[in-house]
Amino acid sequence: MIIIIKQDYEKEQLDSLTKWIKSQGVKIDASKGEKNLILGLVGDTSKIDIDLIRSLDIVENVKRIQEPYKLANRKFHPQDTIVDVSGHKFGGNSFQLIAGPCSVESEEQIIGIAKAVKAAGANILRGGAFKPRTSPYAFQGLKAEGLKLLLKAKEETGMPICTELMAEKYIDLFQDVDIIQIGARNMQNFDLLKAVGKLNKPILLKRGLANTIQEWLMSAEYIMSEGNENVILCERGIRTFEPATRNTLDLSAIPLVKEMTHLPIIVDPSHASGIARLVEPMSLASVGAGSDGLIIEVHNDPPHALCDGAQSLRPEQFEEVVKKVDVMLPLVGKVRN
Repeated sequence: MIIIIKQDYEKEQLDSLTKWIKSQGVKIDASKGEKNLILGLVGDTSKIDIDLIRSLDIVENVKRIQEPYKLANRKFHPQDTIVDVSGHKFGGNSFQLIAGPCSVESEEQIIGIAKAVKAAGANILRGGAFKPRTSPYAFQGLKAEGLKLLLKAKEETGMPICTELMAEKYIDLFQDVDIIQIGARNMQNFDLLKAVGKLNKPILLKRGLANTIQEWLMSAEYIMSEGNENVILCERGIRTFEPATRNTLDLSAIPLVKEMTHLPIIVDPSHASGIARLVEPMSLASVGAGSDGLIIEVHNDPPHALCDGAQSLRPEQFEEVVKKVDVMLPLVGKVRN
């Protein structure tokens, strides 16, 4: 349920209303729009009398929300949420580039790639320390050592880092990580979502391989319901019957998500296609569809990468993508910051 408060409300009346609502065991999420204050009611609102609320002098309108996600719902929060990562903003008219290798392989590799992608225009470094792999025999990442190398790259370049958390037991190792990624396979790991929801840290939430948009937003709701509103959504392609690409990039999800939620959404064209030559056109298509950013895999030697070399760009290829993205951004009213 949302309650729209009139512009000329009196503070005493508002305090009285919010006190009564809370006495009914319902939480309130207040959001200031361009013209009105919006009170989002979270919990069992069946006991709240809409007609009684609507009759109050300070209330302009009352609406029940049909969608199961409340905190992530744009009806609750009409303005775009801006997630700030060390001064680099996601959402609104801001556009961000996250780039780096699929896996951290060595100190020389991660620092070299970090310097290259920063020079090309990326603000945030990605790199996998813990790697979920389909095969138990595939490279699983350097784990804690990989995190240490990412932090060395951060120290060397000043770039914030984004890396994936696979299990709640590793959370203490991620204290200095700037963006914690929840991967596609863990999108519905609800205990993990609750755990990162208790952190005061941006969370990059990837869409599951075969999940609907509503299921994806419900996963964001799990994080937000624990108090962490710094959620960045990531469309990374879904599994379809088409075998020509690794996944199928759902470009329609971008404008739809923009209508449904106030949270920023970025796109991962690397995992969506699984083919390096498709990363550029899918990146440009994502910009045109309204994405708030891109997360792209970049490797200095893709043929010998320990993970996902086939979808990784070389630094010079990434630089060309950035140049073309910069041409498109003014057309969609966005800027890189």
